[in-house]
This record gives sequence, structure tokens and C-alpha cells, in this order.
Amino acid sequence: MSDPGGLRASDVEREAVVERLRVASVEGRLTLVELTDRTEAAYKATTHAELALITQDLPAGGMAAPAPAEAPSRKRRWFVAIMGDTKRRGKWRIDQELGAVAVMGDVVLDLREAEVRTNTIDVTAVSVMGDVKIIVPDGVDVDLDGMAIMGDKKVDVLEAAPGMNVPVVRVHAYAVMGDVKVVGDSRAKPIKRGWAAWREHLGLGHEQTWGEQRGLGRD
Repeated sequence: MSDPGGLRASDVEREAVVERLRVASVEGRLTLVELTDRTEAAYKATTHAELALITQDLPAGGMAAPAPAEAPSRKRRWFVAIMGDTKRRGKWRIDQELGAVAVMGDVVLDLREAEVRTNTIDVTAVSVMGDVKIIVPDGVDVDLDGMAIMGDKKVDVLEAAPGMNVPVVRVHAYAVMGDVKVVGDSRAKPIKRGWAAWREHLGLGHEQTWGEQRGLGRD
């Protein structure tokens, strides 16, 4: 009898796993980098066994309740630097819109290890003779808009292929003689990526993630 885990996975089954990962993230079970890495692995999976490994530490399908709708009155969480530095890294929770203001100073928001409780991360970034840097996992979808006057706003992220249901980071940037930058893993100091280590421990081999395809840079 053939191993059922060796059956080829379909596009519908991959999308079902990606949706299950999204729900797990909203529930606080996955960080943004874990969600991105596992989403990438789901789209690359070729068999049922590979898909099962991606979600083996998550509740069975159908157990998770839908995420509640966000309250429209929820306040934005602000990070402000005036002639100084403000940095947010490591483990933290994102369950509301974010704001970053740098006036002759620097604001760094590292979203990679954050628990993201919303479907889309929405950031308003204002830079006046300062710098706002937002660090994300390579593989997310970045939507950057706004304006720059005698300054710069740019994205340096290796994004996923069109059509993939990946996390979305939406940034509204306003720069006056300053910079607003959204950078990926390849342009920041590396962090411990639990999913990649777990995959190697299980003997699945190592495939390059979106960020590793370009090498690791420095923050």
C-alpha cells in the first residue's frame, strides 16, 4: 500500500494550509517571520506529508475561530523620536495600526518577530530631517505610498511572486528632508529563524528562503 503522505498536493490544498497559517497568526500562534517562512514552504510543498509538517504544531483545521473584526475606533500605536532614537525589536504584539515619527532622529521598527493579530500591518511613517526604517521578512507584500520632499521613500524587500496569499505590510510615508525605508532580511541583521532550523532538524533539507537568496546584510 502506498504511503498517503506521499500523494501529490494540489493548489487548493496548499491554499488551505496558507489560510490555516494566517488564522494561526491572527490568534498569536506565529510571529510574522514564522508566518512568512511557513507560507513560503506551503507554496513550495509537493506532497501531503510536506504540508502536514508545516502545520503539525497548530490546531487541527476547523478548530480555530474566525478573527473578530477590528474596531474602527482603535487608536494607533505611536513610536516617536525627536533628536534621538526609538527602536522596537524582538517579541512584541501588533493588534492595531502603527505610527512612526522621526524629527532629527531615527525610528526603527523590526516587525519580523512580532505577533501580528491583524490581516494587514498598517504603518504611517513621518520623517522630518530624520530616518524611519521598517524591517520585514523578505517574502511579504509591501505597499508603499505617500510623498517625499527633498527626501526619499523606498522599498528594498524581495517580495513573493504575484498571486501568492502572503502577509501584507502597508506603509504611508511622508518624508521632508528625511528617509522612510522598508527593508527585508537581506538588508538587516539576521535573526533566529525557528522554522528553518526545525525543517533541517526533521531532515527535510535546506532550501533558500526569500531573504537567503540575496544573502544577509547588516542593519
